[in-house]
Amino acid sequence: MQGLKPSICVFCGSRSGHRPAYERDARHVGRGIAAAGWRLVYGAGDVGLMGVVANAAQTAGGETFGVIPQHLLQREVGKRDLSRFVVTENMHERKKVMYMNSDAVVVLPGGAGSLDEFFEVVTWKQLGLHRKPIFLLNTEGYWDKLIGLIDHMIKEGFAEDSFRDFTEVADTADALVDRLRDYFVGRLS
Repeated sequence: MQGLKPSICVFCGSRSGHRPAYERDARHVGRGIAAAGWRLVYGAGDVGLMGVVANAAQTAGGETFGVIPQHLLQREVGKRDLSRFVVTENMHERKKVMYMNSDAVVVLPGGAGSLDEFFEVVTWKQLGLHRKPIFLLNTEGYWDKLIGLIDHMIKEGFAEDSFRDFTEVADTADALVDRLRDYFVGRLS
C-alpha cells in the first residue's frame, strides 16, 4: 500500500465524449473512491472526464493527487486545488509518478492518451514488473473493441492466453468500485 489508504490511479479522457454515461460513471467512480477512503491519483486536469472524476472525489471529501506535465498545464487546465499537485517534465514521467503512487489502476473511457497509459501498465505487468490490478470500466461497451483486439492478439499468437487475465473488465461503475473494495479487503490490516 502507498500509505495507510489505498491509492487508485485513474486514467481517462481529457474530453467528456458524446455520451452522458461517461461523465455519470466518472462522477460515480470519483465519489466511490472518496467514500471508500481511498486516494485518487490522476492526470491533474480540470477538463473532460479527468475534471469530472477529480471534482466528484473532492466534493465527496476525498484526497486527490494530480500529476501533469509542464506542457499540458494550460491545455488540460491544471487543477491546482488538489491535495497534492505535481508538475513533471514530460508524459513518460507523468505516467511513472502516477503509477508509482498507486496501488491499483482504473481506465475509464478516453482517447489515445488513455490507450497509451493502459498499454504501458499492461506491458509492465506482462513483463513481471508489477502485480497491481488493472481495471477497464467498459461504460456502455466503450472498450469492447479493445477487448476484441486483445482476444485477436492472443488468437494470432502475439500474446499468451494469460494476457487476457492482466485486465479485469467492469461494465458498471458500481461493479468497478465493488471489485476494488474486494481487492483491498484484507490488504489493509
